[in-house]
Amino acid sequence: MRHIYSGKVRDVYELDRLAPKRLLMVATDRVSAFDVVMNETVQAKGQILTAMSCFWMENTADIVPNHLVEKFPSSGAMGEDFPEEFLGRAVIAAEAEMVELECIVRGYLAGSAFKEYNLSSTVHGKTLDSGMLLASRLDEPLFCPSVKNHLGHDENISIEAAKGLFGATLVERLGELSLAIYRRGAQIARDAGIILADTKFEFGYVDGEIVLCDEVLTPDSSRFWKSASYVPGSEPVQYDKQPLRNYLERTGWDKTPPPPNIPPEVLASLSQRYREVYEMITGSDIALWVADAAQATSTARSDVGD
Repeated sequence: MRHIYSGKVRDVYELDRLAPKRLLMVATDRVSAFDVVMNETVQAKGQILTAMSCFWMENTADIVPNHLVEKFPSSGAMGEDFPEEFLGRAVIAAEAEMVELECIVRGYLAGSAFKEYNLSSTVHGKTLDSGMLLASRLDEPLFCPSVKNHLGHDENISIEAAKGLFGATLVERLGELSLAIYRRGAQIARDAGIILADTKFEFGYVDGEIVLCDEVLTPDSSRFWKSASYVPGSEPVQYDKQPLRNYLERTGWDKTPPPPNIPPEVLASLSQRYREVYEMITGSDIALWVADAAQATSTARSDVGD
């Protein structure tokens, strides 16, 4: 395999030169905040992100196709060459021509949206009712696009600005798809006792067709809250990266590399939260996902021997 890219969390390898190319996408245990990768890792994080993305892609494929080709790469694709350290962390995906627009959907006031609201009573430039609190539910989910600025950080932009950059037809279509996926995810999460507060999606083209790419509705890309503890005006129990962000905010760090060291208890809390939300939403233990991946590897190696 030829390594072609490393992001904040994922490493990407080229498997072949077919058209479209097939890529091996490996989710590591790296964790980032404010666009900076921390020095430490979060146990089993990559396996959880991989399993959760596959779950959501399977549950939203009727809304929009996705780039997933094979969720257990070892089953016939790599055989004995499959590295053990990739177990449960890797999928085969079709290479997509990415749309450089992050498609955020917000159903509740949190994060940068709450900060903007406190300053101007707006979210992504849209005026909201007065008197809303932290974690208040919005009347309707909002499509809130963002792009990378010249420093490489996410920058919220209006829908009109997005249309100016990418064209009205494409932005309207991505908005429709993003809202439909969010509503599907929010309903499934709600049935499991979880609030999907907000999330972000990425899309691309494969053979000229829009497809959903990268990770989908994971604790890295979404805010998940425990429904039973939800009270507007206070922070709910969170199953995402917010505890890490909160810790970093308290340190006074300027959000540029190098990051401060993260205490073991913060890392352990993140790992536990990621596991819990995966298991609550999917109804399955992450250990079963890893066992299925191991079984696929074993089967593939047996086939190679035959």
